[in-house]
Amino acid sequence: MTSLLTRPDTVRTDPARQRPLVLIATLGGACAALAPLVVLLAVGVIGWFVTDAGVHGAPRDGMRVGALAWLAGHGSGFTVLGARVTIVPLGITAMSVWSMWRLGHRVGDAVSSHGPDADRISDGERDLTVPIAIATFFAGYAVVAVVVATLAAGTTADPSVPRVLAWTTVMTALVAAPAIATGSGRAAIWAALAPPTVRAGAAVAGAVLGTLLVVSMVTFLAALAMSFGEAATMTSSLHPSPAEAGLYSVVNAAFAPNAALYAGSFLLGPGFAVGGATLVSPAAVVVGPLPVVPVLAALPSVGTPAGWVGGLMVIPPLVAAVAAYRTLRPRALTWDQVALAGCGGGLVAGFGFALLASLSGGAAGPGRMRFVGPFTRDVLFHSVTACGVGALLGASVVALLVWRSNRAWPEPESAEDA
Repeated sequence: MTSLLTRPDTVRTDPARQRPLVLIATLGGACAALAPLVVLLAVGVIGWFVTDAGVHGAPRDGMRVGALAWLAGHGSGFTVLGARVTIVPLGITAMSVWSMWRLGHRVGDAVSSHGPDADRISDGERDLTVPIAIATFFAGYAVVAVVVATLAAGTTADPSVPRVLAWTTVMTALVAAPAIATGSGRAAIWAALAPPTVRAGAAVAGAVLGTLLVVSMVTFLAALAMSFGEAATMTSSLHPSPAEAGLYSVVNAAFAPNAALYAGSFLLGPGFAVGGATLVSPAAVVVGPLPVVPVLAALPSVGTPAGWVGGLMVIPPLVAAVAAYRTLRPRALTWDQVALAGCGGGLVAGFGFALLASLSGGAAGPGRMRFVGPFTRDVLFHSVTACGVGALLGASVVALLVWRSNRAWPEPESAEDA
């Protein structure tokens, strides 16, 4: 048993000097929620001042707007002039995710000395350090979310507390939990127990999804840059002051990740809608009257796009193939493990993109603007197919190289065969 072996070079923290696990994780969760919230509260106050130099209202009105923006980034939605807006500004969500990851990693590092050491864990001793830290981290984050939602509930905006808690739960499971496990060192121990194919497949999934998101964002920014004049015209039609124009740009930037996912859905083929009975895809572009939002200047012209636009649909599978090849090439796997990891990782990446695309849409206003976003079911089918096939092609190249290398260097005969 490895736990019976003494290791003089290993230093364990005295349990009497360890900081309480529950306190560390709870404060970490609360700080993870407060960090982006404070930033948005400051932006709200600045926005209140620059709009009318503080003539109307009070600073608390700007802070309320900042709090509602933070809640909207957690899926709460809000009501404007009787119209329900449920579209999530994923830029704010990304801020919260980054804060949750950073603080979760620090919490994991702080609690790494709690519980059994690596040798005892390898021997099968039960370790509840990470589950307890995750649960209390969630509790701290959820308390802040509920307090903020309760304080904002008295306004006509009417944020949804259950939706905020649901988003907090999902974010904790997908972001905070891996961060705590990684920071505590448990993730490395658990990952070592997984088969090499599973680890390689997870790496492929992350690489394919990350690369596809980057390509989607570059596509959106390129389209916006080519329509920069139209975007500037939209902004100038509102006659804002320089400070107001800067604030308006920040608001539009909060929806840049949404636009990137729309661009990715466009590249995959199904496209997306910007209102009822509309379609923006490589095959056709049908839109109606749109609100004055500079981000919408990136939309293509109404009608049938040029023939070369359909060729953009080759980008997602090509991206998946390159990402899978670069990820699997340096790994010591057999050819069949390479193929399985590539195909499985690509399928997971496609599902992940469809999941993110489903979160990017929602109601953006009354009437026909009650549906804005990708067509989730179609995007799921196309993304899984494109990423799965593309990653399999990239993995097949690596598998072929591995197979040829094994043939060129056959295994030596054993002494018994000799």
